[in-house]
Amino acid sequence: MPNKLSYAARFHRWRLRHLSERKFIILLSVVIGVIVGILATLLKNFVWKLQDLVNLVIEKNEGNSIYFILPIVGILLTVLFVRFIVRKPVRPGIPNVLHSISRRKGDLSRHNLYSSMVSSALTVSFGGSVGLEGPTVVSGAAYSSVLSRFFHLDYRSTILMLACSSAAAMAAIFKAPIAAIVFAVEVIMIDLTTFSLVPLLLSSSAAVMTSYFFMGHDVLYPFDVKSSFVVNDLPYYIALGILTGVVSAYFTKINIYITNRFEKIPGLWNRLLYGGLLLGFLIFLFPSLYGEGYLAINACLAGDYSYLYNNSVFFYLKDHFFLMVILLAAISLLKVVATSLAFGSGGVGGIFAPTLFTGVNVGAVFAVLVDRFGNQQIDKNNFALIGMAGLIAGVLHAPLTGIFLIADISGGYLLFVPLMITATFSFLTVKAFAPKSVYHAQLAQRRELMTHDKDKNILQMMEVKKLVETDFVTLHPDATLRDLTEAISTAHRNIFPVVDDEGYLKGMVKMDDIRHLIFKQELYDSVKVSELMYLPEHFISTADLMEQVVEKFEVTGRYNIAVIDEGRYIGFISRARVFSSYRKKMSHFSYE
Repeated sequence: MPNKLSYAARFHRWRLRHLSERKFIILLSVVIGVIVGILATLLKNFVWKLQDLVNLVIEKNEGNSIYFILPIVGILLTVLFVRFIVRKPVRPGIPNVLHSISRRKGDLSRHNLYSSMVSSALTVSFGGSVGLEGPTVVSGAAYSSVLSRFFHLDYRSTILMLACSSAAAMAAIFKAPIAAIVFAVEVIMIDLTTFSLVPLLLSSSAAVMTSYFFMGHDVLYPFDVKSSFVVNDLPYYIALGILTGVVSAYFTKINIYITNRFEKIPGLWNRLLYGGLLLGFLIFLFPSLYGEGYLAINACLAGDYSYLYNNSVFFYLKDHFFLMVILLAAISLLKVVATSLAFGSGGVGGIFAPTLFTGVNVGAVFAVLVDRFGNQQIDKNNFALIGMAGLIAGVLHAPLTGIFLIADISGGYLLFVPLMITATFSFLTVKAFAPKSVYHAQLAQRRELMTHDKDKNILQMMEVKKLVETDFVTLHPDATLRDLTEAISTAHRNIFPVVDDEGYLKGMVKMDDIRHLIFKQELYDSVKVSELMYLPEHFISTADLMEQVVEKFEVTGRYNIAVIDEGRYIGFISRARVFSSYRKKMSHFSYE
């Protein structure tokens, strides 16, 4: 250990002498990109190996009854791993990163270095209807967090490193570096400045190159654009945007509803039993809901809808058009239910893949209906592809991510215009029904969400308890004017809180209000403090948010406001200290 410490100390000294902060951040962003690229590769290969073993079990069982059992087995293994090995909650991936930025100064628990990857692999490999993108993001962010603490980075650099790891994760998974940077800006909410742009570019590029090195040039969702944008299809792309926006709102509200319902179920094992059985039943009826769904997505993009019937009880009805439409619509609406059940019962994963799955099937069902009953022939595969962009724009509230990701992973830049149209209308539609994205809704409800509004972010980072000033001389309600004049002679404040024996604030005396009595010595023993005090209309509670504190200063026009905790006196907060703390936070928060 001494040798390791001395090597670390030597490196720190060498870094401070030879590398500026900016150069070191650039170097570290490349390192993080490589690390995250390796993590994404390891997770994908680990899941593929586990799925190969699970597929051997599936092949040995006739029919699809095995689909009823496998998901609950995977979630059980996940719960056992989390409960007895990790021994700490493994929170959802991207919301966990957002929470660490808003409430923990970019600090993530050490177990996230491995816990999200292992638990999500167990959930997905056995058919849990979740994705691997979120766990990859949070695992990469955990490594960024550890490196940031090791190198003693300040707040703004730590948050930038978390954004770099998030972008790198998306770049490595989808081989889409530009879309990954847009994701970091829209979803992780990093400011795109000259300070942050180069590290984001380098970490994304390093992650993509690492992914190419280990996994080759194959993309997750291959797609060849066979027909480009046709102006006559414009109304259909607008309609698809509105439809995907409505489905996105449904996706968000159902996810939140089911999550809240499971939180009210007492007992871990009860949640596992109820959720696992319901999930197994859904996958038994609709096997296409099994796992991430990327094979089904690729089949749908190719115009092959056989995944709707394979190993399904509906296999013998596969030639019926309306059954195909019903099944497409059903799995589009039930994917979020399956995903939410997996989460509620104890599974670990992300919602990015379920969002893509829902999008491609919504696009497909829209296209087959238009193609069958519309006035013109359309390219159904293009609409299935663009449906994915619509759902990303709606569910994640990230229209640019949807546009660039789908264009990147499909090589579909010939469809850039319809991608923009559908994503925009989806985003506008979902905002009317679900103002917060599925990632942000619960954090916003707890007032823990960082936004692109710097003022709100800085106020959110400030805490009432850290701004309290306690150097005010307190008086008892039974104290006399003599006691008050003696207190004035030693105090350097012009406000005197009046507090009883139990610590409750009864009122306060202001120097300006009693100045005319100070020299009337005949009143010193006859006038009580309780006769001179007043009770102000506004107080600050220790539970108040800083936005509320600032609002109270604006409403009252006061320079000092008393802080109480359930009626007990704590101290005062001054307008000057709030402003000073704000300025200090601003200097740490800004990238420029």
